[in-house]
Amino acid sequence: MRVLAAMSGGVDSAVAAARAVDAGHEVVGVHLALSATPGTLRTGSRGCCSKEDAGDARRAADVLGIPFYVWDFADRFKEDVIDDFVAAYAAGETPNPCLRCNEKIKFSALADRAVALGFDAVVTGHYARLEDGVLRRAVDADKDQSYVLAVLTAQQLSRAMFPVGDTPKPQIRAEAAERGLAVANKPDSHDICFIPSGDTRAFLGAKIGIRTGAIVDTGGQVLGQHEGVHGFTIGQRKGLGLPGPAADGKPRYVTDIDPDTGTVRVGSAEDLQVWTVEAERAIWTSGAAPTGPIECVAQVRAHGGTAPAVAEAVGSGLIVRLREPLTGVARGQAVVLYRPDSQGDEVIGSGTISATAAREVSTDTVR
Repeated sequence: MRVLAAMSGGVDSAVAAARAVDAGHEVVGVHLALSATPGTLRTGSRGCCSKEDAGDARRAADVLGIPFYVWDFADRFKEDVIDDFVAAYAAGETPNPCLRCNEKIKFSALADRAVALGFDAVVTGHYARLEDGVLRRAVDADKDQSYVLAVLTAQQLSRAMFPVGDTPKPQIRAEAAERGLAVANKPDSHDICFIPSGDTRAFLGAKIGIRTGAIVDTGGQVLGQHEGVHGFTIGQRKGLGLPGPAADGKPRYVTDIDPDTGTVRVGSAEDLQVWTVEAERAIWTSGAAPTGPIECVAQVRAHGGTAPAVAEAVGSGLIVRLREPLTGVARGQAVVLYRPDSQGDEVIGSGTISATAAREVSTDTVR
């Protein structure tokens, strides 16, 4: 096959490209320029897609002996990932930009261009497995990225390759060193790539501005003021700007955010418990929605936040009734469904969380 290897400049994508070469594919490397000012997007292990990363990707391609190009996706990345991220926080949601980047950039814009140029598939260094079109968790549970890939459609998965998902990360680094790849010991990127400072609140404040509102308790009593709902997320405990804990001495947590009134509600850990999750924009990795309720394991964060559940497709969305409560479930996050077999690693589908409840709700509310 003729495949396009997305090379970020890190060790995972370099080894993924190398394995594609070993498999006998005709491989072309491409680095995505996602910023109009790429020199500003890496500080140590923070950020990505910098000039340093482009250079590292090019050197890896040279070692592998494959053609290499840089494609400019900065405008598309700003519109589909950064602007979406800012708008979601302004609306009181908690988005996952890595998930949106996979959906809109790597497996939509990039894959579409690749297919138009005659490539059969896109190779990435994501930690996940594809077996007969089925998306599964990676062997390395600590690095598993199936959660952020669960937004991919069956068609997108049919033209994707994840060569490193069957190998633990330490072995990937050892393999890179054996191959003479200089990125073998390069630090992993973490946090949000387009916020190299790591200060998300400051980044959002500069984009959104001051929009004051009240912080209230579960009874509606005003406890303080804030400068914008973008500074909060469900389950947040620190940085609330309140003088101390609740009257009972227990810590306070953000339990609800109303972007229309600017109200941030705080309560106890018990107030965070969620038993029902509603989601929109459902995506089923098989290409077809289930015809009735299905047993599954629901995951609501990239790492952690899982519970056995029963899910049901309702219109273009889905509703998930948890058998055990989860906490810190926020609108804008994804709920990803896994098959509850002995391994529990097969992705069934996903949706973008639109509402939660501490009780069961009617499917009539989900469209």
